[in-house]
Amino acid sequence: MKAMAEIAIIGGTGVTEGIMKNAEKLAVATPYGNSRIMVGSYGDKKVAFISRHGEKHSIPPHKVNSRANIYALHKLGVERIIGIAAVGSLNEGMKPGDIVIPDQFIDFTKIRSTTFYDGPKTIHISMADPFCPETRNVACKIIRKLGIRFHEKGTYVCVEGPRFSTKAESALWRMMKADIIGMTLVPEVTLAREMEMCYVTIAIVTDYDCWKTSAVSAEEVTERMKRSTDDVKKILETLIPEMPKVRECPCKNALKDAAI
Repeated sequence: MKAMAEIAIIGGTGVTEGIMKNAEKLAVATPYGNSRIMVGSYGDKKVAFISRHGEKHSIPPHKVNSRANIYALHKLGVERIIGIAAVGSLNEGMKPGDIVIPDQFIDFTKIRSTTFYDGPKTIHISMADPFCPETRNVACKIIRKLGIRFHEKGTYVCVEGPRFSTKAESALWRMMKADIIGMTLVPEVTLAREMEMCYVTIAIVTDYDCWKTSAVSAEEVTERMKRSTDDVKKILETLIPEMPKVRECPCKNALKDAAI
């Protein structure tokens, strides 16, 4: 297939409204099932968009077909992925409404397919620095310039979902020095690395999990995400044109020396 996009956004439907031009919907076939992708342009950049939970938010986090999505994006020629995520804060200084650009993650998912290599070929991909350093640096530079309150580092603990944490779990994540908690980062980030694609997360803090408040509600998360949509759109509108054409990061050689 001819390359149709160079940058992909994975997130909620509202974040790309008014950003993508001449958009068309595609159903891209993969060995893991079809992936529904919108492809369009922004300036001179070709952009793909995946609504992670479906257009009607009918796909829970543990059922997102990440292997199909990442494989399809690779098939379309995508080299960089921007993941948009709602997260809870485990850090007093990361307040609801803040943006976090995480640099590390802890995986506490349980039943997800986290690799393309189920045998007979075995790959041990390095995830010491899981997010693309080049893409992270550009994103931080853009957000700083826009004057949006953000944190340029943070550890994201990814849990299975779809339920929220117990108070005991929330206390445990804080003891582990995690800063934010969500349900969508893994396995997107690991699969992208296996495809030698760059990946960065723009995380929107929606709540304080349940370590600080009595409970978290889905309504609270949804309302905060709606209020933060304008900030995310501003970031994307500035970030997409600033993405370098040529990658100078280690992501493009991630499979080198990874096979046994």
